[in-house]
Amino acid sequence: MSTTTDGQAPVVLDVSGLAVDFDGAPAVRGVDFTLRRGEVLGLVGESGSGKSATALAVLGLLPASARVRGSVRLAGGGAADEGGTELVGAADRVLSSVRGRRIGMVFQDPLSAFTPVYRIGDQIAEAIRTHRDVSRERARAEAVDLLDLVGIPEPATRAQGFPHEFSGGMRQRAMIAMAVANDPDVIIADEPTTALDVTVQAQVLDVLRTAQRETGAALLLVSHDLGVIAGAADRVAVMYAGRVVETAAATELFRRPRMPYTLGLLGAVPRIDGPSDVLVPIPGAPPSAGRLPKGCAFAPRCPLAEDRCTAAEPALAAASDEGHLSACVRADEIAERGLTPAEVFPVPSIPERAASPGDRVLRVTGLTKTFPVLKGTAFKRRVGSIHAVDGVDLSIRAGETLALVGESGSGKSTALFELLNLVRPEGGDIELFGRSLEGLSKADRKALRGRVQIVFQDPMASLDPRMPVGDIVAEPLRTQGADRATVARRIPELLTQVGLEPAHATRFPHEFSGGQRQRIGIARALSVEPDLLVLDEPVSALDVSVQAGVLNLLQRLKAELGLAYLFVSHDLSVVRHIADRVSVVYLGRTVETGTAEEVFDRPRHPYTRALLSAVPVPDPERERRRTRILLAGDPPSPTRRYEGCRFRSRCPVYAELGEEDRERCERDVPVGEATGHSAACHFPGHPLPLSATSPTAGDRSHPGSPGRSRPA
Repeated sequence: MSTTTDGQAPVVLDVSGLAVDFDGAPAVRGVDFTLRRGEVLGLVGESGSGKSATALAVLGLLPASARVRGSVRLAGGGAADEGGTELVGAADRVLSSVRGRRIGMVFQDPLSAFTPVYRIGDQIAEAIRTHRDVSRERARAEAVDLLDLVGIPEPATRAQGFPHEFSGGMRQRAMIAMAVANDPDVIIADEPTTALDVTVQAQVLDVLRTAQRETGAALLLVSHDLGVIAGAADRVAVMYAGRVVETAAATELFRRPRMPYTLGLLGAVPRIDGPSDVLVPIPGAPPSAGRLPKGCAFAPRCPLAEDRCTAAEPALAAASDEGHLSACVRADEIAERGLTPAEVFPVPSIPERAASPGDRVLRVTGLTKTFPVLKGTAFKRRVGSIHAVDGVDLSIRAGETLALVGESGSGKSTALFELLNLVRPEGGDIELFGRSLEGLSKADRKALRGRVQIVFQDPMASLDPRMPVGDIVAEPLRTQGADRATVARRIPELLTQVGLEPAHATRFPHEFSGGQRQRIGIARALSVEPDLLVLDEPVSALDVSVQAGVLNLLQRLKAELGLAYLFVSHDLSVVRHIADRVSVVYLGRTVETGTAEEVFDRPRHPYTRALLSAVPVPDPERERRRTRILLAGDPPSPTRRYEGCRFRSRCPVYAELGEEDRERCERDVPVGEATGHSAACHFPGHPLPLSATSPTAGDRSHPGSPGRSRPA
């Protein structure tokens, strides 16, 4: 790689004074950054901070209603273009020549980015032939090589598949293959792992590093996940209200942040490398694009704000260290005092947890649930079954939080709805408060529904937009037959209990932020004073700062009301923070269960160990020293009934066993212990082979990766 006279790699993208307005409302306000060849710049911030608008503005992909100003200059591709190419205001012909050739794009949702009626291989080949004069056969062969590069098994066969036939992780890998098809100078990845499981996220990030290394491209990585940024970025830029408010080398920014907003983001993140009693939420909400406050946009939410903060907006300037820029008038003071998030933001008090759990409120043994696979048009017939749940065991006591974790498709949500249906399950047994669901009368079921309530994943979709908040919260009370006086008394009590104002009862859901809507959902669930609260991914759709407030609220309510929680989540960092006990599910079956401390500190099942190793830590130094456990491929299809251990096709231990032990895994279904820390594995805690681990995933190339050379 060529370097400049100062020994650094050359700049390939220079963004200066970038501003974006939508109908007069500023979404991006004077963003400046440079990208050098081979460098990774992480762009972070809450929703609405301007991250995606910045990334899309670089390629001219914003809608016609957007007004873009400033400069985005792509370095020259040869001697005839030494001054570079200006992209802001460029003609469509110029932008079309840049997109896919000089700059590759990895979108957040690959399913909507691919054309659904064309084969994956043909779409990648089209991207190649658009910018290079090669035959159709050569382009298709290169498409297969690219799919192999990004780790898709049987690439020649998969190239003939359509987007809907790929899993989410495989679609994102194919999107990366298309982005690097022409060896671009810059790759822009806009939230590339947001909707993916943690194991798939680790695979995609590893593929993205491999693709970047093969092409030598610079990478602009947009993400709200500070752990992802810590493990991937060389430099970090933090955005708030449309502008960069802090930027520095990744290790420096995570170790010594100078901007209160950055401190708040770091303090709000639950960490898998150690439980914390309470998170540090950022108060308030970001300003809307058309209603920016005078002076520093963060001042209304900042506990350190003073008069000079509101007099004028502080410039992004160097603090005491060269290269560490912060838009805060107290940046040097924060650095000198070494302030922590808890010292800047008020930390809410959380009552102590109960010394020991109470009576059992839920017991699930051997739960099974299948769905028919139908074929035919006019007359459908059953041709198979989907084994969604095939042996789930759960046990929860009063005052306890049990977390149910696993990849998408593992059966977590199906198990929840089997429980909430309050009827005899297809297989196994469910006991609620000591009573089996078999043979319940209608009156019994109605009484049980009052004792078990649910909080849904998407607060907006779960609230009726036509009803005021007071009626939404009161709905379960009215269903259970509460009188008007009780309803009128409970509504203000419940809103206050979840951190809202009684006056909010007359407003409608669209008038609230995402975190406030989730608090409304919690208030509705608490209205009938339940004993068990089922929480289905309750914070997955929230920003990290809002997530912290909701998690603290759940902790406080559990301690004050003695509630039991069944908490479903794919975010193991959140689970580490909130759970007392953990149950891990794989392909519809419980594979490990134990206390949170046992499962996180001493995992025994290979699947649990792989899940934990894939969770990023928001600390660059620790994250880049951690060992990854590499799982091959995606979970098997639930349409088959597997004999023996159903994890063996991806298990790194199974691959190293002798013939007799492998036959045991293929023949016998592993069963965990009845009590204590249990793992459904024939060889729990078995040492993992070195071939299954990677100390630095970013330095690993995909086996069999073809050598890539820049096309003519």
